[in-house]
Amino acid sequence: MIEEVPDIIDDIQETVTWADIGIGIGIFLVFLVFRKLFTNYVFKFILALSRKAPVDTLTNVLLAFERPLRSFFVFLGLFIAFVYFPMDGLYQETATRIFRTLVIFHAAWGLFNLSAATSAVFTQLGRKFSIEFDDILLPFVSKLVRFAIVVMALSIIASEWDYNVSGFVAGLGLGGLAFALAAQESLSNFFGGVVIITEKPFTLGDWIQTPSVEGFVEDISFRSTKVRTFADSVVIVPNSTLANEPIENWTKMEKRQISFNLALEYGTPRQKLQRCVEQLNAELTSDDRIDQDLIIVRFSEFNSSSLDIFLYFFTIPTGWVEYMKIKEEFNFRVLEILEEEGVNMAFPTQTIHLSKQERGGDADDLQSSEKPRAGAETR
Repeated sequence: MIEEVPDIIDDIQETVTWADIGIGIGIFLVFLVFRKLFTNYVFKFILALSRKAPVDTLTNVLLAFERPLRSFFVFLGLFIAFVYFPMDGLYQETATRIFRTLVIFHAAWGLFNLSAATSAVFTQLGRKFSIEFDDILLPFVSKLVRFAIVVMALSIIASEWDYNVSGFVAGLGLGGLAFALAAQESLSNFFGGVVIITEKPFTLGDWIQTPSVEGFVEDISFRSTKVRTFADSVVIVPNSTLANEPIENWTKMEKRQISFNLALEYGTPRQKLQRCVEQLNAELTSDDRIDQDLIIVRFSEFNSSSLDIFLYFFTIPTGWVEYMKIKEEFNFRVLEILEEEGVNMAFPTQTIHLSKQERGGDADDLQSSEKPRAGAETR
């Protein structure tokens, strides 16, 4: 093999003259100049025209293929310059295969860019076919399409170089069972991700709570979902686990509940108790931050150590900070109303009533217990 290299070099020197080399270099330089003119003027002019169109499809295609086109002009110049040389048919065939491989590569490169999650192509296709792409479905579909583009490009390039792609696919079929057994967990995570995306229990940025995690959804991939907790740590939850758990999406709240019992002392007069109920109800109905569809303020029950007023209502703001602010302001207003009415809040108490005989017996027992025992030391 090493001995054949000088023979190949001698053949090239015999068939290629300096004039051919100069013309080849000139052809390559012409393509470089044409590439410069195309990218700086022609391409920008076409791009400006495409942006005036009612849809952005052509603009997205041009932007996706901009870098592949720039690179392709370089290889096209090299190929034409090489073809100009009076080479043997074997070299010409090899050069043609390389050129076709580069064409496939650059086409796949442009399609790979076009299928990015930031591209508007998926959104426009979704509008046409009535498919809604949200912040989770769009990256997921983008990754699937990109994976398919890479696999197809590699298989086409392999067949271009006479590689038996069908035999490779058959080998995958024979090893499919072993692969499925070895990758059961990965497959379950993948299909768990599909379930999450199709059912859409949450989207990126949502606050969710499950038996295993609580926090904000940052990303979802083929295998897992990334959740940032309130402690600012990141938890990676397998999709199979998340798909089989009850998911509570707090972000989907249209209003936020506040419910509690206000315990008042048993000695509170009926008139004061009734005025407290009326003032609390008036306070809630006059606040535009409180949802007016359902407000319950009622003297609900006689508890063991208190008279209970039941309060049940919803705040329109659902954000944690605003919700806590409204709750705090209302709590202060509750204390103010109780102070105005001269009503005290109750706490758990027990009252023990003893008969006179029991009190006397207890006193005698107490006195007898206080007497020092015989022989006992006193101080």
